[in-house]
Amino acid sequence: MRVLDNTIDSLILKLSGLAPWGLRLGLGIAFLIHGSSKLPLPPQRLIDNFDFSPLLASAVAVTEILAGAAIILGGFSRGHGGNLMTRLGALLVVIIMLNAFNIAHRDWFISTQLFTSEQLFLLLVGLYFLIRGNR
Repeated sequence: MRVLDNTIDSLILKLSGLAPWGLRLGLGIAFLIHGSSKLPLPPQRLIDNFDFSPLLASAVAVTEILAGAAIILGGFSRGHGGNLMTRLGALLVVIIMLNAFNIAHRDWFISTQLFTSEQLFLLLVGLYFLIRGNR
Protein backbone atom coordinates (compact mmCIF):
# COMPACT_ATOMS: atom_id res chain seq x y z
CA MET A 1 0.00 0.00 0.00
CA ARG A 2 2.77 2.41 0.92
CA VAL A 3 4.54 1.90 -2.41
CA LEU A 4 1.33 2.52 -4.33
CA ASP A 5 0.56 5.61 -2.24
CA ASN A 6 4.08 6.98 -2.71
CA THR A 7 3.93 6.33 -6.46
CA ILE A 8 0.62 8.15 -6.77
CA ASP A 9 1.96 11.01 -4.63
CA SER A 10 5.06 11.35 -6.82
CA LEU A 11 2.86 11.71 -9.90
CA ILE A 12 -0.04 13.77 -8.56
CA LEU A 13 1.65 16.11 -6.10
CA LYS A 14 3.37 17.79 -9.04
CA LEU A 15 -0.09 19.00 -10.05
CA SER A 16 -1.18 20.15 -6.58
CA GLY A 17 -0.67 23.80 -7.50
CA LEU A 18 -3.47 23.45 -10.04
CA ALA A 19 -6.08 22.32 -7.50
CA PRO A 20 -6.95 25.82 -6.24
CA TRP A 21 -7.30 26.95 -9.86
CA GLY A 22 -10.08 24.44 -10.42
CA LEU A 23 -11.97 25.90 -7.47
CA ARG A 24 -11.10 29.48 -8.45
CA LEU A 25 -12.20 29.11 -12.06
CA GLY A 26 -15.33 27.18 -11.14
CA LEU A 27 -16.42 29.79 -8.59
CA GLY A 28 -15.42 32.77 -10.71
CA ILE A 29 -17.10 31.53 -13.87
CA ALA A 30 -20.25 30.55 -11.96
CA PHE A 31 -20.56 34.09 -10.59
CA LEU A 32 -19.80 35.68 -13.96
CA ILE A 33 -22.58 33.56 -15.48
CA HIS A 34 -25.05 34.24 -12.66
CA GLY A 35 -24.39 37.98 -12.83
CA SER A 36 -24.42 38.29 -16.61
CA SER A 37 -27.66 36.27 -16.80
CA LYS A 38 -29.30 39.19 -14.98
CA LEU A 39 -28.40 41.67 -17.73
CA PRO A 40 -29.72 44.05 -19.02
CA LEU A 41 -30.05 46.16 -15.93
CA PRO A 42 -32.21 46.35 -13.95
CA PRO A 43 -32.94 42.62 -13.82
CA GLN A 44 -36.71 42.43 -13.97
CA ARG A 45 -36.78 38.86 -12.62
CA LEU A 46 -35.30 39.98 -9.27
CA ILE A 47 -37.70 42.90 -9.13
CA ASP A 48 -40.71 40.67 -9.81
CA ASN A 49 -39.76 37.61 -7.76
CA PHE A 50 -38.25 39.28 -4.70
CA ASP A 51 -39.73 42.76 -4.78
CA PHE A 52 -36.26 44.30 -5.08
CA SER A 53 -35.95 47.91 -6.11
CA PRO A 54 -34.34 48.43 -9.53
CA LEU A 55 -31.23 49.78 -7.77
CA LEU A 56 -30.88 46.75 -5.48
CA ALA A 57 -31.57 44.30 -8.31
CA SER A 58 -28.89 46.00 -10.44
CA ALA A 59 -26.45 46.00 -7.52
CA VAL A 60 -26.88 42.23 -7.13
CA ALA A 61 -26.08 41.60 -10.79
CA VAL A 62 -23.07 43.93 -10.86
CA THR A 63 -21.74 42.54 -7.57
CA GLU A 64 -21.96 38.98 -8.86
CA ILE A 65 -19.97 39.94 -11.95
CA LEU A 66 -17.39 41.83 -9.89
CA ALA A 67 -17.05 38.93 -7.44
CA GLY A 68 -16.42 36.42 -10.22
CA ALA A 69 -13.91 38.67 -11.95
CA ALA A 70 -12.06 39.42 -8.70
CA ILE A 71 -11.79 35.73 -7.79
CA ILE A 72 -10.27 34.89 -11.18
CA LEU A 73 -8.10 37.98 -11.70
CA GLY A 74 -6.85 37.87 -8.11
CA GLY A 75 -5.19 34.54 -8.87
CA PHE A 76 -3.12 36.08 -11.65
CA SER A 77 -1.86 38.93 -9.47
CA ARG A 78 1.05 38.19 -7.20
CA GLY A 79 1.68 39.78 -3.86
CA HIS A 80 -0.66 41.65 -1.56
CA GLY A 81 -2.80 43.12 -4.35
CA GLY A 82 -3.78 39.74 -5.76
CA ASN A 83 -4.36 38.30 -2.32
CA LEU A 84 -6.62 41.22 -1.38
CA MET A 85 -8.48 41.03 -4.70
CA THR A 86 -9.15 37.32 -4.16
CA ARG A 87 -10.35 37.94 -0.62
CA LEU A 88 -12.57 40.87 -1.68
CA GLY A 89 -14.17 38.71 -4.38
CA ALA A 90 -14.63 35.90 -1.87
CA LEU A 91 -16.18 38.28 0.68
CA LEU A 92 -18.68 39.39 -1.98
CA VAL A 93 -19.46 35.75 -2.77
CA VAL A 94 -20.08 34.95 0.90
CA ILE A 95 -22.30 38.01 1.39
CA ILE A 96 -24.28 37.23 -1.77
CA MET A 97 -24.74 33.58 -0.85
CA LEU A 98 -25.76 34.25 2.75
CA ASN A 99 -28.35 36.71 1.49
CA ALA A 100 -29.51 34.27 -1.18
CA PHE A 101 -30.08 31.64 1.50
CA ASN A 102 -31.85 34.12 3.73
CA ILE A 103 -34.09 35.59 1.02
CA ALA A 104 -34.69 32.82 -1.51
CA HIS A 105 -33.94 29.55 0.30
CA ARG A 106 -34.80 30.07 3.94
CA ASP A 107 -36.68 26.75 3.99
CA TRP A 108 -33.52 24.86 3.00
CA PHE A 109 -31.65 25.20 6.28
CA ILE A 110 -30.48 21.82 7.48
CA SER A 111 -32.28 19.83 4.83
CA THR A 112 -31.34 17.56 1.97
CA GLN A 113 -32.03 20.44 -0.44
CA LEU A 114 -29.25 22.45 1.20
CA PHE A 115 -26.67 19.69 0.92
CA THR A 116 -27.55 18.82 -2.67
CA SER A 117 -27.59 22.37 -3.97
CA GLU A 118 -25.00 24.29 -5.93
CA GLN A 119 -25.52 27.23 -3.61
CA LEU A 120 -23.96 25.55 -0.58
CA PHE A 121 -20.82 24.74 -2.53
CA LEU A 122 -20.56 28.28 -3.87
CA LEU A 123 -20.70 29.52 -0.29
CA LEU A 124 -18.12 26.99 0.92
CA VAL A 125 -15.66 27.73 -1.89
CA GLY A 126 -16.17 31.44 -1.23
CA LEU A 127 -15.31 30.83 2.43
CA TYR A 128 -12.23 28.86 1.36
CA PHE A 129 -10.87 31.81 -0.65
CA LEU A 130 -11.90 34.34 2.00
CA ILE A 131 -9.87 32.44 4.60
CA ARG A 132 -7.01 31.32 2.38
CA GLY A 133 -6.67 34.15 -0.15
CA ASN A 134 -3.96 33.28 -2.66
CA ARG A 135 -1.94 31.25 -0.17
